[in-house]
Amino acid sequence: MQMKAIIYEQYGQPDVLQLKEVEKPVPKDNEVLVKIRAVSLNAYDWHILTADIFLVRLNRGLLKPKIQILGADIAGEVEAVGKEVRRFKPGDAVFGCLSGGGFAEYVAAPEKALALKPTNLTFEEAAAVPMAATTALQALRDAGGLQAGQKVLIHGAAGGVGTFAVQLAKLLGAEVTAVCSTRNLEQSSQLGADHVIDYTQEDFAQNPQSYDLILGVNGYRPLSDYRRALAPGGRYVMIGGTPAQIFQALLLGPWMSRNGQKMGNMMATIRLQDLDYLKKLLEAGRLMPVIDKRYPLTETAHAMRYLGSGHARGKVVLTVE
Repeated sequence: MQMKAIIYEQYGQPDVLQLKEVEKPVPKDNEVLVKIRAVSLNAYDWHILTADIFLVRLNRGLLKPKIQILGADIAGEVEAVGKEVRRFKPGDAVFGCLSGGGFAEYVAAPEKALALKPTNLTFEEAAAVPMAATTALQALRDAGGLQAGQKVLIHGAAGGVGTFAVQLAKLLGAEVTAVCSTRNLEQSSQLGADHVIDYTQEDFAQNPQSYDLILGVNGYRPLSDYRRALAPGGRYVMIGGTPAQIFQALLLGPWMSRNGQKMGNMMATIRLQDLDYLKKLLEAGRLMPVIDKRYPLTETAHAMRYLGSGHARGKVVLTVE
C-alpha cells in the first residue's frame, strides 16, 4: 500500500522537500504502526534538512540523506502493533519522539518511543510537546541542576523550548527572567515569568543582576557575555543557537568553566519517564504547549521556511488529514 510523505533526496533549503507517494511502512515485532494526525517542527529537523552542522552528514549520510523523511515529534492513533508490543493496542491515541519519519501519513515507531497521549490535549497540542518540553526539562533539572529559590535567565523564551522552559522553571520553584523581543513580552509574563527583558531595549549582560542558571535557547551571544551574568557557582547551558555558537560552547565551554562556574551545552535524550512526567503536568493543567502556526502536510516547505526564520512564537505544527 502507498501513503503520502514529504521526501528530501538532498540536503538544502526547504525547496528540496517534495510530496510523494511511498510505500506504507510495516511494523516490526517491537514497533507500532501509527496513523499520524499531527507532527511538530523542531530546530533538529532544520539542522538535518540543511546539514548546516557537519556532524549531521556523519550521522545521516555524507553526500545525501539516508533517511529521507524528516519529522521527530508525532501524535496519532495506533493502527497495528508488532507481536512483541505490550503497551499499546489498535485505537490508542499516542504521542512521542522519533529519529525521523513523521512528515508522512503513517510511521512505524519503536514501542519505547511512544506514550499515551494526554487526554486533555488535541493531537496538534500533543505533537508540540515531546522534544521541546523534554529538552527544557532536562536542561533545567539535569544539566542545570536547578533548585527551588534560584534565579534562572531564559535567553530565547518565546520559541518552542523557551515557552516550556519558562513554565517548567516556575514549577521547579525558580525566580524566572525571560529574554525575548517586544512582541513576546506579554506571552512570557502569561506563562509565568517573574521578570521580562526586551532584548531590543536592554542588554541582560550589562545589568547588575546575576543568575544561578542561564539557558541559551537561542545562544547567539559570546560565551563571555553569559559568564558575566552568572552568579558564583552558576551554570550556563546552551540548548540552541547558530552552528558557530554550538561549536564555541563545545570547544570553549570547558576552558571557560572556572571559579565554580560551568559553561557547556546539552542534547536531550527522550525517556519514557520524562514523557510520563510531562503528561501528568499537562493533564493537570500545570503545563501547556504554545502553538504559533499550523500548516497542512502539503505545505511543509512553507512551515520549515517559517521555522528557519527564527521568529516562531512557540511551536509550528503540521496537521495530517
